[in-house]
Amino acid sequence: MTGTIHYPRIMIKAVLFDLDGTFADTAPDLGYALNLMRQARNLAPVPIEVTRAVTSLGARGLLGAGFDITPDHPDYPSMREEFLMLYEQNLCRHTRLFPGMPELLDALEARGLKWGIVTNKAERFAKPLLDLLHPGSRAACVIGGDTTGKLKPHPASLLAASRVIGIAPAACVYVGDDQRDIDAGRAAGMKTVAVKYGYLNGSVPESWGAGAVIERPCELLQHLE
Repeated sequence: MTGTIHYPRIMIKAVLFDLDGTFADTAPDLGYALNLMRQARNLAPVPIEVTRAVTSLGARGLLGAGFDITPDHPDYPSMREEFLMLYEQNLCRHTRLFPGMPELLDALEARGLKWGIVTNKAERFAKPLLDLLHPGSRAACVIGGDTTGKLKPHPASLLAASRVIGIAPAACVYVGDDQRDIDAGRAAGMKTVAVKYGYLNGSVPESWGAGAVIERPCELLQHLE
């Protein structure tokens, strides 16, 4: 684990989480939607071990893993819409908060800290999913990839979250499982924490430039002092 970067002059007042691979394990249901597509084409299912690694890449990653197709393929737009429709119908069959996340949220609230979600997942998926995930409904904000029209690593969605919750970026921590999460957090002027339990796809969180790297959700608390 890397050492903590301390910011003694600014008290942390809020924690913002990436959704897929950081807050919740959404890989099983995204993989399920992909395999429904394959089943309709009389193809064998893709193992969860394969789809989990590319979950943070969304439809692009899943369709690449399932059909070896890229966004420049002429069939990609229609296949993407098919995938998203199937996912929307199966948002929370097996999706769960990561182990230790409910206890972490309780601890944050006990300290009087706000918490929220900032994700590249579109609002049409993110908000219903948070309603289905308890205690996800307690989030102070849910900012999707289409809320501002800018995807991470652009900082716009994080700055929007800061405005919604009424807390300056410098008093926020952003927690994520991808390089773009850390880049976005730093660009927004927030403290950053990378998680090692997410969908890393071979990437090394210690190389992302985060203020801290954690292996379990509960470890975040020691980086909020």
